[in-house]
Amino acid sequence: MVMEEDAKITYRRNRKKRSSKVTALSDAQKIAFAPFTFQAVASMLDFGILEYLDKNSATVEELIKECHITKYTAITLLQAGFYAGIVEKEEAKYSLTPLGECFLHDEMTIYNFNFMRDVCYLGANEMTQSFKNGKPEGLKKYFVDDDTIYPHVPNLPEKARKSWYDFDYFYSDNCFEEVVEIIFKHNPSEIFDIGGNAGKFEKISLKLHPECPVNIIDLPVNKEMAEKNVNSDKFKFYGMDVLSDRDFPPMSGAVFMSQFLDCFSEEQVVKILTKIKKSASKGTKIYILEPVIDNQEFGGAAFAISHISLYFTCMANGKSKMYTEKELSTMVKNAGIKIDVIHKNVGRHCYTLLELSV
Repeated sequence: MVMEEDAKITYRRNRKKRSSKVTALSDAQKIAFAPFTFQAVASMLDFGILEYLDKNSATVEELIKECHITKYTAITLLQAGFYAGIVEKEEAKYSLTPLGECFLHDEMTIYNFNFMRDVCYLGANEMTQSFKNGKPEGLKKYFVDDDTIYPHVPNLPEKARKSWYDFDYFYSDNCFEEVVEIIFKHNPSEIFDIGGNAGKFEKISLKLHPECPVNIIDLPVNKEMAEKNVNSDKFKFYGMDVLSDRDFPPMSGAVFMSQFLDCFSEEQVVKILTKIKKSASKGTKIYILEPVIDNQEFGGAAFAISHISLYFTCMANGKSKMYTEKELSTMVKNAGIKIDVIHKNVGRHCYTLLELSV
């Protein structure tokens, strides 16, 4: 009797210890095979499998007919999708799960997925070398042999270019109106948007406050696109490399940077902020808008933002990252600039807006 009780206790203890190990091993396999899961979803999108299953539950035979695929393709992708949680099966019919629906209907998932697929996926294989060399080796191998992606974005292959711009503006676009109203509480005489790209912030600012001039300071390659998009006599474009020794033009009113400083290393950020301080008149307000890692409401958002840092490593410049609030604040203080207010939860995607004064 004692032996039986001991056996039961021993069995239970071993099972309890094994439970966490089994969970860890299961999660490890998901990471190990993650590239195949990603590409399986991409193929299911390309073949129209997810789109068809979104409208109809279907058998393998029906998918073969409707999606014009082979039996091998259908079964292999459906099995992978089933164990990845993308599709579910009841008797002989497959249908989409809520997870699978995200790849068709959730804008954030769609833009993130396309950005990873069209811009980052191949270059991610060069991550170790990028860290070693401090250069975006993925960019160099798969797109252009340069130390930064930014001058080349307008000339990327069509799919990569579209996915880059969709990704870049999806998050910040949703809070520009709110940011404009925060800025105009101080009645700026004009606004200087450093790193304004295609001028989307300028369009919103001029729509809400048409009397206030707006300016973009960015690489010359973006000038034609920005002037075409904004098309206003209240708009001016200054073409320059912000890391050059050339001073910024005299600035007053408000200086704005959206998802800009994360494109630079900490040393470069301090250099840029120091140059702004030098060129800005007394009383000028500075606004830094960033999706700060540690100010996110949801864990999935923090996970995604921390992984975007790896895009900078492999594809953008090999040096920069998405920053925490403390990291940003430290760089601002190192440039000798005062932080007045930190606005949190700005827009739909929990942006942080640092309001500074010179």
